[in-house]
Amino acid sequence: MTQSQCDSEFQALSNSLFSIYLNNNILFSNHILADEEFDELCFEFGLELDEITSEKEILSREQGDEKAAGASDVVLYKIDVPANRYDLLCLEGLVRGLQVFKEKLEAPRYKRVSPADGGEPQRLVITEETASVRPHAVAAVLRNISFTQERYESFIELQEKLHQNICRKRTLVAIGTHDLDTISGPFTYTAKPPGDIRFKPLNQSKEYTAAELMSHYKTDSHLRHYLHIIENEPLYPIIYDSNGIVLSMPPIINGELNTHTHTQYAFTGAWIDVFFAGRAEVVYPDGRLCVYPELAYRTETLSGDFINKRVGINESAESIAQLLTRMCLRSEVSGEGDLIQVEIPPMRADVIHACDIMEDAAIAHGFNNIVRSTPRTYTVANQLPLNKLTELLRQDLAAAGFTEALTFALCSQEDIADKLRKNIVETRAVHISNPKTAEFQVVRTSLLPGLLKTLAANRKMPLPLKLFEISDVVLKDETKDVGARNNRRLCAVYYNKSPGFEVIHGLLDRVMQLLDVKPGRNQGYHIQAAEDSTFFPGRCAEIFSCGKSIGHLGVLHPDVISRFELTMPCSAIDIDIEPFL
Repeated sequence: MTQSQCDSEFQALSNSLFSIYLNNNILFSNHILADEEFDELCFEFGLELDEITSEKEILSREQGDEKAAGASDVVLYKIDVPANRYDLLCLEGLVRGLQVFKEKLEAPRYKRVSPADGGEPQRLVITEETASVRPHAVAAVLRNISFTQERYESFIELQEKLHQNICRKRTLVAIGTHDLDTISGPFTYTAKPPGDIRFKPLNQSKEYTAAELMSHYKTDSHLRHYLHIIENEPLYPIIYDSNGIVLSMPPIINGELNTHTHTQYAFTGAWIDVFFAGRAEVVYPDGRLCVYPELAYRTETLSGDFINKRVGINESAESIAQLLTRMCLRSEVSGEGDLIQVEIPPMRADVIHACDIMEDAAIAHGFNNIVRSTPRTYTVANQLPLNKLTELLRQDLAAAGFTEALTFALCSQEDIADKLRKNIVETRAVHISNPKTAEFQVVRTSLLPGLLKTLAANRKMPLPLKLFEISDVVLKDETKDVGARNNRRLCAVYYNKSPGFEVIHGLLDRVMQLLDVKPGRNQGYHIQAAEDSTFFPGRCAEIFSCGKSIGHLGVLHPDVISRFELTMPCSAIDIDIEPFL
Protein backbone atom coordinates (compact mmCIF):
# COMPACT_ATOMS: atom_id res chain seq x y z
CA MET A 1 0.00 0.00 0.00
CA THR A 2 1.40 3.39 -0.96
CA GLN A 3 1.29 6.45 1.26
CA SER A 4 -1.28 8.06 -1.03
CA GLN A 5 -3.48 4.98 -0.83
CA CYS A 6 -3.08 4.97 2.96
CA ASP A 7 -4.01 8.66 3.15
CA SER A 8 -7.09 8.22 1.01
CA GLU A 9 -8.40 5.08 2.66
CA PHE A 10 -7.68 5.67 6.34
CA GLN A 11 -8.42 8.37 8.83
CA ALA A 12 -7.13 8.19 12.40
CA LEU A 13 -9.30 9.48 15.19
CA SER A 14 -8.10 9.25 18.79
CA ASN A 15 -10.32 7.53 21.34
CA SER A 16 -8.21 6.41 24.27
CA LEU A 17 -4.62 5.76 25.12
CA PHE A 18 -4.32 2.46 23.31
CA SER A 19 -7.20 2.55 20.85
CA ILE A 20 -7.21 3.56 17.20
CA TYR A 21 -10.24 4.38 15.05
CA LEU A 22 -10.16 3.60 11.33
CA ASN A 23 -12.81 4.45 8.81
CA ASN A 24 -14.20 1.72 6.61
CA ASN A 25 -13.06 0.66 3.13
CA ILE A 26 -10.03 -1.17 4.47
CA LEU A 27 -7.86 -1.65 1.37
CA PHE A 28 -5.43 -4.53 0.86
CA SER A 29 -3.96 -5.11 -2.58
CA ASN A 30 -7.02 -3.63 -4.27
CA HIS A 31 -9.30 -5.79 -2.14
CA ILE A 32 -11.90 -4.21 0.12
CA LEU A 33 -12.06 -6.21 3.36
CA ALA A 34 -15.48 -7.00 4.78
CA ASP A 35 -16.03 -6.40 8.49
CA GLU A 36 -15.68 -10.10 9.26
CA GLU A 37 -12.47 -10.35 7.27
CA PHE A 38 -10.95 -7.35 8.99
CA ASP A 39 -11.96 -8.67 12.41
CA GLU A 40 -10.26 -11.96 11.58
CA LEU A 41 -7.13 -10.16 10.32
CA CYS A 42 -6.84 -8.19 13.56
CA PHE A 43 -7.21 -11.38 15.59
CA GLU A 44 -4.56 -13.15 13.53
CA PHE A 45 -2.19 -10.22 14.15
CA GLY A 46 -2.77 -10.33 17.90
CA LEU A 47 -5.06 -7.29 18.04
CA GLU A 48 -8.73 -6.95 18.92
CA LEU A 49 -11.39 -5.18 16.91
CA ASP A 50 -13.27 -3.80 19.88
CA GLU A 51 -16.31 -2.38 18.13
CA ILE A 52 -17.66 -1.04 14.87
CA THR A 53 -19.26 2.33 15.43
CA SER A 54 -19.48 5.89 14.10
CA GLU A 55 -18.87 9.40 15.37
CA LYS A 56 -22.63 9.95 15.52
CA GLU A 57 -23.18 6.78 17.53
CA ILE A 58 -20.39 7.69 19.96
CA LEU A 59 -21.79 11.17 20.61
CA SER A 60 -25.31 9.80 20.94
CA ARG A 61 -24.20 7.24 23.49
CA GLU A 62 -22.08 9.65 25.53
CA GLN A 63 -23.92 12.99 25.21
CA GLY A 64 -27.37 12.22 23.86
CA ASP A 65 -29.12 12.38 20.51
CA GLU A 66 -29.27 16.18 20.44
CA LYS A 67 -25.49 16.53 20.59
CA ALA A 68 -25.13 13.82 17.94
CA ALA A 69 -27.33 15.61 15.44
CA GLY A 70 -25.31 16.48 12.36
CA ALA A 71 -22.33 14.28 13.35
CA SER A 72 -20.73 12.01 10.77
CA ASP A 73 -22.17 8.51 10.44
CA VAL A 74 -19.12 7.16 8.59
CA VAL A 75 -18.37 3.69 9.97
CA LEU A 76 -15.36 3.58 12.31
CA TYR A 77 -13.43 0.60 13.57
CA LYS A 78 -12.11 0.75 17.14
CA ILE A 79 -8.96 -1.35 17.53
CA ASP A 80 -7.34 -1.96 20.90
CA VAL A 81 -3.54 -1.90 20.65
CA PRO A 82 -1.28 -3.49 23.32
CA ALA A 83 0.26 -0.89 25.61
CA ASN A 84 3.83 -1.91 24.77
CA ARG A 85 3.47 -1.81 20.97
CA TYR A 86 4.43 1.82 20.44
CA ASP A 87 5.05 1.11 16.75
CA LEU A 88 1.33 0.42 16.24
CA LEU A 89 0.00 3.54 17.96
CA CYS A 90 -0.28 5.49 14.71
CA LEU A 91 -2.29 4.69 11.62
CA GLU A 92 0.75 4.36 9.36
CA GLY A 93 2.52 2.00 11.77
CA LEU A 94 -0.54 -0.20 12.11
CA VAL A 95 -1.08 -0.44 8.36
CA ARG A 96 2.60 -1.17 7.78
CA GLY A 97 2.56 -3.89 10.45
CA LEU A 98 -0.47 -5.55 8.84
CA GLN A 99 1.10 -5.34 5.38
CA VAL A 100 4.31 -6.98 6.61
CA PHE A 101 2.23 -9.62 8.39
CA LYS A 102 0.39 -10.41 5.16
CA GLU A 103 3.77 -10.47 3.33
CA LYS A 104 2.78 -7.56 1.07
CA LEU A 105 5.75 -5.48 2.27
CA GLU A 106 9.14 -6.12 3.80
CA ALA A 107 9.80 -4.88 7.31
CA PRO A 108 11.40 -1.41 7.13
CA ARG A 109 15.01 -0.81 8.16
CA TYR A 110 15.69 2.28 10.24
CA LYS A 111 19.01 4.02 9.61
CA ARG A 112 20.86 7.02 10.97
CA VAL A 113 22.50 9.02 8.21
CA SER A 114 24.93 11.93 7.99
CA PRO A 115 24.10 15.13 6.06
CA ALA A 116 23.99 14.40 2.32
CA ASP A 117 26.19 17.40 1.51
CA GLY A 118 28.92 16.16 3.83
CA GLY A 119 28.45 19.08 6.18
CA GLU A 120 28.51 19.11 9.95
CA PRO A 121 25.52 17.51 11.72
CA GLN A 122 23.18 19.62 13.79
CA ARG A 123 24.27 20.03 17.40
CA LEU A 124 22.37 20.50 20.66
CA VAL A 125 24.36 21.84 23.60
CA ILE A 126 23.04 21.15 27.12
CA THR A 127 24.12 23.59 29.83
CA GLU A 128 24.71 22.75 33.47
CA GLU A 129 21.68 24.84 34.57
CA THR A 130 19.37 22.05 33.40
CA ALA A 131 20.73 19.67 36.05
CA SER A 132 18.17 20.86 38.60
CA VAL A 133 15.07 20.51 36.42
CA ARG A 134 15.13 18.25 33.29
CA PRO A 135 18.78 17.39 32.56
CA HIS A 136 18.51 15.15 29.50
CA ALA A 137 17.70 15.80 25.84
CA VAL A 138 18.15 14.00 22.53
CA ALA A 139 17.68 15.20 18.95
CA ALA A 140 17.32 13.99 15.37
CA VAL A 141 16.79 15.56 11.93
CA LEU A 142 14.07 14.39 9.54
CA ARG A 143 14.54 15.82 6.05
CA ASN A 144 12.45 16.10 2.88
CA ILE A 145 9.15 15.41 4.58
CA SER A 146 6.02 16.82 2.98
CA PHE A 147 3.01 17.05 5.27
CA THR A 148 -0.55 16.92 4.01
CA GLN A 149 -3.19 17.90 6.53
CA GLU A 150 -4.04 14.23 7.19
CA ARG A 151 -0.38 13.28 7.65
CA TYR A 152 0.20 16.20 9.96
CA GLU A 153 -2.82 15.32 12.12
CA SER A 154 -1.68 11.70 12.30
CA PHE A 155 1.84 12.79 13.26
CA ILE A 156 0.58 15.04 16.07
CA GLU A 157 -1.83 12.33 17.24
CA LEU A 158 1.04 9.85 17.52
CA GLN A 159 3.10 12.42 19.42
CA GLU A 160 0.26 12.93 21.90
CA LYS A 161 -0.27 9.20 22.37
CA LEU A 162 3.42 8.81 23.14
CA HIS A 163 3.17 11.72 25.58
CA GLN A 164 0.33 10.02 27.41
CA ASN A 165 1.88 6.57 27.27
CA ILE A 166 5.62 5.99 27.50
CA CYS A 167 6.31 9.66 28.28
CA ARG A 168 4.04 9.40 31.35
CA LYS A 169 2.03 12.53 30.56
CA ARG A 170 5.21 14.48 29.74
CA THR A 171 6.69 13.95 33.21
CA LEU A 172 9.49 11.79 31.74
CA VAL A 173 9.72 13.02 28.16
CA ALA A 174 8.35 15.92 26.12
CA ILE A 175 8.53 15.73 22.32
CA GLY A 176 8.88 18.89 20.25
CA THR A 177 8.95 19.12 16.44
CA HIS A 178 10.29 22.30 14.75
CA ASP A 179 10.72 23.59 11.19
CA LEU A 180 14.43 23.47 10.39
CA ASP A 181 13.93 25.96 7.54
CA THR A 182 13.09 28.74 10.01
CA ILE A 183 15.78 28.09 12.64
CA SER A 184 19.53 27.48 12.63
CA GLY A 185 21.90 25.50 14.81
CA PRO A 186 23.72 24.91 16.97
CA PHE A 187 20.88 24.77 19.49
CA THR A 188 21.13 25.37 23.23
CA TYR A 189 19.16 23.62 25.93
CA THR A 190 19.40 25.58 29.16
CA ALA A 191 17.33 26.65 32.17
CA LYS A 192 16.47 30.16 33.33
CA PRO A 193 14.32 31.90 35.95
CA PRO A 194 10.72 32.25 34.67
CA GLY A 195 10.98 36.04 34.59
CA ASP A 196 14.01 35.90 32.26
CA ILE A 197 12.23 33.82 29.61
CA ARG A 198 10.14 35.73 27.07
CA PHE A 199 8.75 34.52 23.73
CA LYS A 200 5.61 34.18 21.64
CA PRO A 201 4.16 30.70 22.26
CA LEU A 202 2.43 28.55 19.68
CA ASN A 203 -0.96 29.88 18.50
CA GLN A 204 -0.62 33.13 20.47
CA SER A 205 -0.50 36.69 19.12
CA LYS A 206 1.90 38.28 21.63
CA GLU A 207 4.93 37.53 23.75
CA TYR A 208 4.73 36.31 27.34
CA THR A 209 7.22 35.69 30.09
CA ALA A 210 7.33 32.10 31.31
CA ALA A 211 5.65 33.17 34.58
CA GLU A 212 2.84 34.86 32.63
CA LEU A 213 2.43 31.76 30.48
CA MET A 214 1.93 29.55 33.52
CA SER A 215 -0.91 31.81 34.65
CA HIS A 216 -2.31 32.07 31.14
CA TYR A 217 -2.50 28.30 30.65
CA LYS A 218 -4.13 27.51 34.00
CA THR A 219 -7.48 27.70 32.23
CA ASP A 220 -6.35 25.84 29.11
CA SER A 221 -8.18 22.51 28.93
CA HIS A 222 -5.16 20.76 27.40
CA LEU A 223 -1.98 22.37 28.74
CA ARG A 224 -3.06 22.99 32.33
CA HIS A 225 -2.52 19.31 33.10
CA TYR A 226 1.24 19.70 32.52
CA LEU A 227 1.93 22.95 34.37
CA HIS A 228 2.61 21.22 37.69
CA ILE A 229 5.67 19.50 36.22
CA ILE A 230 7.82 22.66 36.35
CA GLU A 231 5.75 25.51 37.81
CA ASN A 232 7.30 25.23 41.27
CA GLU A 233 10.86 24.97 39.96
CA PRO A 234 13.19 28.00 40.35
CA LEU A 235 14.44 27.48 36.76
CA TYR A 236 12.42 26.57 33.67
CA PRO A 237 13.95 24.57 30.78
CA ILE A 238 14.20 26.41 27.48
CA ILE A 239 15.62 25.64 24.01
CA TYR A 240 17.14 28.35 21.76
CA ASP A 241 18.64 28.31 18.29
CA SER A 242 21.86 30.13 17.41
CA ASN A 243 19.93 33.38 16.82
CA GLY A 244 18.21 33.30 20.20
CA ILE A 245 14.86 32.14 18.78
CA VAL A 246 12.91 30.09 21.32
CA LEU A 247 12.10 26.65 19.98
CA SER A 248 10.37 25.30 23.03
CA MET A 249 9.78 25.55 26.75
CA PRO A 250 9.48 21.84 27.50
CA PRO A 251 7.31 20.20 28.62
CA ILE A 252 4.71 22.96 28.16
CA ILE A 253 4.68 24.68 24.75
CA ASN A 254 6.64 25.33 21.55
CA GLY A 255 7.49 28.73 20.14
CA GLU A 256 5.35 30.27 17.40
CA LEU A 257 8.19 31.20 15.02
CA ASN A 258 9.11 27.64 14.05
CA THR A 259 5.82 25.96 13.27
CA HIS A 260 5.70 23.05 10.85
CA THR A 261 5.95 23.44 7.09
CA HIS A 262 7.90 20.80 5.17
CA THR A 263 11.28 19.80 6.56
CA GLN A 264 11.12 18.77 10.18
CA TYR A 265 13.51 18.86 13.12
CA ALA A 266 12.43 16.63 16.00
CA PHE A 267 13.66 16.07 19.54
CA THR A 268 13.56 12.29 19.72
CA GLY A 269 12.72 10.31 16.61
CA ALA A 270 9.27 10.16 15.05
CA TRP A 271 7.86 7.07 13.35
CA ILE A 272 6.49 8.18 10.02
CA ASP A 273 6.94 6.86 6.47
CA VAL A 274 10.57 7.90 6.24
CA PHE A 275 13.03 5.36 7.62
CA PHE A 276 16.15 7.55 7.60
CA ALA A 277 16.89 9.95 10.44
CA GLY A 278 19.66 12.51 10.23
CA ARG A 279 22.28 12.32 12.95
CA ALA A 280 22.44 15.02 15.59
CA GLU A 281 25.13 15.57 18.20
CA VAL A 282 24.27 16.29 21.81
CA VAL A 283 26.95 17.85 24.01
CA TYR A 284 26.47 17.38 27.76
CA PRO A 285 27.74 19.79 30.45
CA ASP A 286 30.61 17.44 31.32
CA GLY A 287 31.89 17.53 27.73
CA ARG A 288 30.49 14.18 26.62
CA LEU A 289 29.33 14.07 23.01
CA CYS A 290 26.60 11.61 22.08
CA VAL A 291 25.15 10.97 18.65
CA TYR A 292 21.40 10.43 18.22
CA PRO A 293 19.14 8.80 17.27
CA GLU A 294 20.71 5.49 18.19
CA LEU A 295 18.33 3.26 16.16
CA ALA A 296 20.26 0.26 17.44
CA TYR A 297 19.40 -3.25 16.27
CA ARG A 298 20.25 -6.28 18.35
CA THR A 299 20.33 -9.99 17.61
CA GLU A 300 18.92 -12.81 19.72
CA THR A 301 19.64 -16.48 19.08
CA LEU A 302 17.23 -19.23 20.04
CA SER A 303 16.43 -22.69 18.83
CA GLY A 304 13.43 -23.84 16.87
CA ASP A 305 12.98 -26.60 19.43
CA PHE A 306 12.57 -23.96 22.18
CA ILE A 307 9.70 -22.33 20.30
CA ASN A 308 8.09 -25.61 19.23
CA LYS A 309 7.98 -27.01 22.75
CA ARG A 310 6.65 -23.88 24.42
CA VAL A 311 4.09 -22.98 21.79
CA GLY A 312 2.97 -26.55 21.19
CA ILE A 313 3.72 -26.74 17.47
CA ASN A 314 6.05 -28.75 15.25
CA GLU A 315 7.59 -26.44 12.66
CA SER A 316 10.99 -26.41 11.01
CA ALA A 317 13.51 -23.72 11.89
CA GLU A 318 13.06 -22.21 8.42
CA SER A 319 9.30 -22.02 8.87
CA ILE A 320 9.67 -20.39 12.31
CA ALA A 321 12.11 -17.85 10.87
CA GLN A 322 9.52 -16.97 8.23
CA LEU A 323 6.81 -16.59 10.90
CA LEU A 324 8.99 -14.19 12.90
CA THR A 325 9.85 -12.16 9.80
CA ARG A 326 6.11 -11.61 9.29
CA MET A 327 6.07 -9.99 12.75
CA CYS A 328 8.76 -7.45 11.69
CA LEU A 329 11.48 -9.54 13.34
CA ARG A 330 13.84 -10.38 10.47
CA SER A 331 15.05 -13.93 11.11
CA GLU A 332 17.17 -16.56 9.44
CA VAL A 333 18.50 -20.00 10.28
CA SER A 334 22.14 -19.76 11.30
CA GLY A 335 23.17 -23.05 9.74
CA GLU A 336 24.12 -24.59 13.08
CA GLY A 337 21.38 -27.09 13.82
CA ASP A 338 18.04 -25.40 14.32
CA LEU A 339 19.38 -22.14 15.75
CA ILE A 340 17.58 -19.03 14.56
CA GLN A 341 19.11 -15.55 14.45
CA VAL A 342 16.41 -12.98 15.23
CA GLU A 343 17.05 -9.29 14.57
CA ILE A 344 15.19 -7.00 16.97
CA PRO A 345 14.51 -3.56 15.43
CA PRO A 346 14.69 -0.38 17.53
CA MET A 347 10.91 0.11 17.32
CA ARG A 348 10.16 -3.22 19.03
CA ALA A 349 10.82 -2.17 22.61
CA ASP A 350 8.37 -4.84 23.74
CA VAL A 351 10.81 -7.65 22.84
CA ILE A 352 12.83 -8.08 26.02
CA HIS A 353 13.19 -11.85 26.44
CA ALA A 354 13.14 -15.01 24.34
CA CYS A 355 9.56 -15.53 25.56
CA ASP A 356 8.52 -12.37 23.69
CA ILE A 357 9.95 -13.82 20.47
CA MET A 358 8.14 -17.08 21.18
CA GLU A 359 4.88 -15.15 21.59
CA ASP A 360 5.29 -13.49 18.18
CA ALA A 361 5.94 -16.88 16.59
CA ALA A 362 2.72 -18.18 18.16
CA ILE A 363 0.76 -15.16 16.87
CA ALA A 364 2.09 -15.56 13.34
CA HIS A 365 1.43 -19.31 13.38
CA GLY A 366 -2.13 -18.67 14.55
CA PHE A 367 -3.49 -19.62 17.95
CA ASN A 368 -6.39 -21.42 16.30
CA ASN A 369 -3.88 -23.55 14.37
CA ILE A 370 -2.24 -24.93 17.52
CA VAL A 371 -3.41 -28.52 17.95
CA ARG A 372 -5.14 -29.23 21.25
CA SER A 373 -3.28 -31.76 23.36
CA THR A 374 -3.68 -33.32 26.79
CA PRO A 375 -1.24 -31.93 29.37
CA ARG A 376 1.43 -34.41 30.43
CA THR A 377 1.06 -33.43 34.06
CA TYR A 378 -2.24 -34.29 35.74
CA THR A 379 -3.17 -32.27 38.81
CA VAL A 380 -6.28 -31.73 40.86
CA ALA A 381 -7.06 -28.24 42.02
CA ASN A 382 -7.78 -27.72 45.68
CA GLN A 383 -8.79 -24.78 47.80
CA LEU A 384 -6.09 -23.20 49.94
CA PRO A 385 -6.57 -24.41 53.53
CA LEU A 386 -6.61 -20.83 54.84
CA ASN A 387 -9.33 -19.82 52.38
CA LYS A 388 -11.34 -22.95 53.13
CA LEU A 389 -11.20 -22.20 56.86
CA THR A 390 -12.23 -18.60 56.15
CA GLU A 391 -15.26 -19.67 54.11
CA LEU A 392 -16.43 -22.09 56.80
CA LEU A 393 -16.15 -19.44 59.52
CA ARG A 394 -17.99 -16.86 57.41
CA GLN A 395 -21.02 -19.09 57.08
CA ASP A 396 -21.23 -19.83 60.78
CA LEU A 397 -20.65 -16.24 61.88
CA ALA A 398 -23.50 -15.19 59.61
CA ALA A 399 -25.64 -17.93 61.12
CA ALA A 400 -24.82 -16.47 64.55
CA GLY A 401 -26.57 -13.25 63.56
CA PHE A 402 -23.60 -11.15 62.43
CA THR A 403 -23.51 -9.37 59.08
CA GLU A 404 -20.35 -9.58 56.99
CA ALA A 405 -18.64 -6.38 55.86
CA LEU A 406 -15.97 -6.00 53.21
CA THR A 407 -13.84 -2.91 53.83
CA PHE A 408 -10.92 -1.25 52.05
CA ALA A 409 -7.45 -2.74 52.52
CA LEU A 410 -6.00 0.79 52.44
CA CYS A 411 -6.78 3.42 55.03
CA SER A 412 -5.39 6.61 56.53
CA GLN A 413 -2.66 6.72 59.16
CA GLU A 414 -5.19 8.30 61.49
CA ASP A 415 -7.53 5.31 61.21
CA ILE A 416 -5.04 2.75 62.48
CA ALA A 417 -3.17 5.03 64.90
CA ASP A 418 -4.72 8.20 66.36
CA LYS A 419 -8.31 7.02 66.23
CA LEU A 420 -7.36 3.76 67.98
CA ARG A 421 -5.23 5.67 70.52
CA LYS A 422 -2.01 4.10 69.20
CA ASN A 423 1.34 5.37 67.93
CA ILE A 424 1.79 4.95 64.17
CA VAL A 425 5.38 3.71 64.70
CA GLU A 426 4.14 0.82 66.81
CA THR A 427 1.63 -0.38 64.23
CA ARG A 428 4.21 -1.90 61.82
CA ALA A 429 2.20 -0.42 58.97
CA VAL A 430 3.27 -0.52 55.32
CA HIS A 431 3.11 3.04 53.95
CA ILE A 432 2.14 4.02 50.42
CA SER A 433 4.95 6.13 48.96
CA ASN A 434 2.76 8.43 46.85
CA PRO A 435 -0.83 8.25 48.12
CA LYS A 436 -3.40 9.97 45.91
CA THR A 437 -5.66 10.73 48.86
CA ALA A 438 -5.37 11.00 52.64
CA GLU A 439 -7.89 8.18 52.96
CA PHE A 440 -5.43 5.66 51.46
CA GLN A 441 -2.03 6.30 53.07
CA VAL A 442 -1.21 2.90 54.58
CA VAL A 443 -2.19 -0.74 54.33
CA ARG A 444 -4.44 -1.66 57.24
CA THR A 445 -2.91 -3.40 60.24
CA SER A 446 -6.30 -4.08 61.82
CA LEU A 447 -9.80 -4.82 60.57
CA LEU A 448 -11.36 -2.80 63.39
CA PRO A 449 -11.20 0.70 61.80
CA GLY A 450 -13.02 -0.48 58.69
CA LEU A 451 -15.83 -2.02 60.73
CA LEU A 452 -16.17 1.08 62.92
CA LYS A 453 -16.40 3.28 59.81
CA THR A 454 -19.09 0.92 58.48
CA LEU A 455 -21.00 1.31 61.75
CA ALA A 456 -20.74 5.10 61.45
CA ALA A 457 -22.17 4.96 57.92
CA ASN A 458 -25.12 2.86 59.16
CA ARG A 459 -25.94 4.58 62.46
CA LYS A 460 -29.56 5.10 61.47
CA MET A 461 -30.17 1.39 61.07
CA PRO A 462 -32.10 -0.44 63.82
CA LEU A 463 -30.02 -1.52 66.81
CA PRO A 464 -28.16 -3.65 67.61
CA LEU A 465 -25.64 -3.58 64.79
CA LYS A 466 -23.51 -6.73 64.61
CA LEU A 467 -20.76 -6.81 61.98
CA PHE A 468 -17.80 -9.07 61.21
CA GLU A 469 -15.02 -9.35 58.66
CA ILE A 470 -12.48 -12.08 57.97
CA SER A 471 -9.71 -10.78 55.76
CA ASP A 472 -6.02 -9.96 55.50
CA VAL A 473 -4.03 -7.25 57.19
CA VAL A 474 -0.44 -6.43 56.22
CA LEU A 475 2.41 -6.09 58.71
CA LYS A 476 6.04 -5.18 58.24
CA ASP A 477 8.28 -8.24 58.57
CA GLU A 478 12.00 -7.96 57.89
CA THR A 479 12.31 -11.75 57.61
CA LYS A 480 10.27 -11.75 54.38
CA ASP A 481 11.83 -11.02 51.00
CA VAL A 482 9.36 -8.19 50.37
CA GLY A 483 9.67 -6.78 53.89
CA ALA A 484 6.04 -7.47 54.82
CA ARG A 485 3.56 -10.31 55.25
CA ASN A 486 -0.17 -10.89 55.07
CA ASN A 487 -2.02 -12.03 58.18
CA ARG A 488 -5.58 -13.43 58.08
CA ARG A 489 -7.65 -12.07 60.95
CA LEU A 490 -11.22 -12.21 62.24
CA CYS A 491 -12.81 -9.09 63.67
CA ALA A 492 -16.36 -8.53 64.93
CA VAL A 493 -18.16 -5.61 66.61
CA TYR A 494 -21.38 -5.28 68.60
CA TYR A 495 -22.94 -1.79 68.72
CA ASN A 496 -25.93 -1.10 70.97
CA LYS A 497 -27.21 0.98 73.88
CA SER A 498 -25.28 -1.33 76.20
CA PRO A 499 -21.72 -2.57 75.54
CA GLY A 500 -22.72 -6.20 75.02
CA PHE A 501 -19.41 -7.67 76.18
CA GLU A 502 -21.19 -10.96 76.82
CA VAL A 503 -22.29 -11.10 73.15
CA ILE A 504 -18.71 -10.75 71.91
CA HIS A 505 -17.49 -13.25 74.53
CA GLY A 506 -20.18 -15.68 73.38
CA LEU A 507 -19.03 -15.23 69.79
CA LEU A 508 -15.49 -16.16 70.84
CA ASP A 509 -16.77 -19.33 72.48
CA ARG A 510 -18.71 -20.22 69.34
CA VAL A 511 -15.70 -19.69 67.09
CA MET A 512 -13.54 -21.87 69.34
CA GLN A 513 -16.24 -24.53 69.34
CA LEU A 514 -16.23 -24.51 65.54
CA LEU A 515 -12.43 -24.76 65.54
CA ASP A 516 -12.64 -27.67 67.97
CA VAL A 517 -10.55 -25.86 70.57
CA LYS A 518 -11.71 -26.57 74.11
CA PRO A 519 -11.39 -24.22 77.09
CA GLY A 520 -8.12 -24.71 78.94
CA ARG A 521 -4.77 -23.12 79.63
CA ASN A 522 -2.45 -25.64 78.00
CA GLN A 523 -3.99 -27.21 74.91
CA GLY A 524 -7.14 -25.11 74.87
CA TYR A 525 -8.04 -21.44 74.90
CA HIS A 526 -8.54 -18.92 77.70
CA ILE A 527 -8.71 -15.19 78.29
CA GLN A 528 -7.02 -13.05 80.88
CA ALA A 529 -7.24 -9.40 81.84
CA ALA A 530 -5.04 -7.08 79.79
CA GLU A 531 -4.51 -3.41 79.08
CA ASP A 532 -4.83 -2.05 75.56
CA SER A 533 -5.21 1.65 74.77
CA THR A 534 -7.98 0.91 72.25
CA PHE A 535 -10.19 -0.65 74.93
CA PHE A 536 -11.80 0.72 78.09
CA PRO A 537 -9.56 0.20 81.16
CA GLY A 538 -10.59 -2.93 83.04
CA ARG A 539 -12.82 -4.06 80.17
CA CYS A 540 -10.20 -5.72 77.95
CA ALA A 541 -8.98 -9.31 77.79
CA GLU A 542 -6.19 -10.98 75.86
CA ILE A 543 -7.06 -14.24 74.10
CA PHE A 544 -4.68 -17.20 74.29
CA SER A 545 -4.80 -20.48 72.39
CA CYS A 546 -2.38 -23.30 73.27
CA GLY A 547 -0.36 -20.79 75.28
CA LYS A 548 0.00 -18.31 72.41
CA SER A 549 -1.63 -14.86 72.25
CA ILE A 550 -3.97 -14.61 69.26
CA GLY A 551 -5.85 -11.36 69.91
CA HIS A 552 -8.03 -9.21 72.16
CA LEU A 553 -11.67 -8.62 73.01
CA GLY A 554 -13.39 -6.03 75.14
CA VAL A 555 -15.35 -2.79 75.34
CA LEU A 556 -13.92 -0.01 73.17
CA HIS A 557 -12.61 3.15 74.81
CA PRO A 558 -15.06 6.12 74.65
CA ASP A 559 -12.42 8.19 72.82
CA VAL A 560 -12.18 5.55 70.09
CA ILE A 561 -15.95 5.49 69.74
CA SER A 562 -16.24 9.27 69.47
CA ARG A 563 -13.32 9.56 66.99
CA PHE A 564 -15.22 7.29 64.62
CA GLU A 565 -18.30 9.50 65.06
CA LEU A 566 -20.24 6.90 67.05
CA THR A 567 -22.40 7.74 70.06
CA MET A 568 -23.12 4.41 71.76
CA PRO A 569 -21.04 1.71 73.49
CA CYS A 570 -19.34 -0.89 71.33
CA SER A 571 -17.60 -4.20 72.04
CA ALA A 572 -15.13 -5.83 69.65
CA ILE A 573 -13.04 -8.94 69.13
CA ASP A 574 -9.95 -9.18 66.92
CA ILE A 575 -8.12 -12.51 66.57
CA ASP A 576 -5.57 -14.18 64.30
CA ILE A 577 -7.03 -17.34 62.72
CA GLU A 578 -3.85 -18.62 61.02
CA PRO A 579 -2.68 -20.64 64.09
CA PHE A 580 -5.77 -22.86 63.69
CA LEU A 581 -4.79 -24.26 60.29
